[in-house]
Amino acid sequence: MSGLTHFDAAGNAVMVDVAGKAQTQRVAVARGRVTMAAETLRTIEARGFKKGDVLTVAQLAGIMGAKKTSELIPLCHPLALTSVKVELRTDAAANAVEIEATAKLVGQTGVEMEALTAVAVAALTVYDMCKAVDRGMRIGDIRLVHKEGGKSGTFDQA
Repeated sequence: MSGLTHFDAAGNAVMVDVAGKAQTQRVAVARGRVTMAAETLRTIEARGFKKGDVLTVAQLAGIMGAKKTSELIPLCHPLALTSVKVELRTDAAANAVEIEATAKLVGQTGVEMEALTAVAVAALTVYDMCKAVDRGMRIGDIRLVHKEGGKSGTFDQA
């Protein structure tokens, strides 16, 4: 089927066999954002939500999400991650929380899905913690911005 790796010749879903691939250092960086009302962002910055420090809780949730990726995304390999970093920062000009996740390992398959999952889970956590005051928040622009390691080499996109 058109070169897609998760389908066999008959169109059945398969987990890619990575047994023959060399172990290499692999890194992936993903980004995303949660856009909200200005007052919601100010409350986040003031640590004014009763549920706790939104940015810290979302950071932890993102790390946990990366570790659970193979349980959430069908056909993803369970990976022995060596590092997951999730950084959140506020952007007052855009009324947004910007999220960046970096996942690393030495292995036979990449960590793009783990980085993307970390961003998505962190964004969902921001939404969950703030939804009582701002149901109009928007989660978006989740994307892979950097990948290195493995046969396909390096990928960069701003």
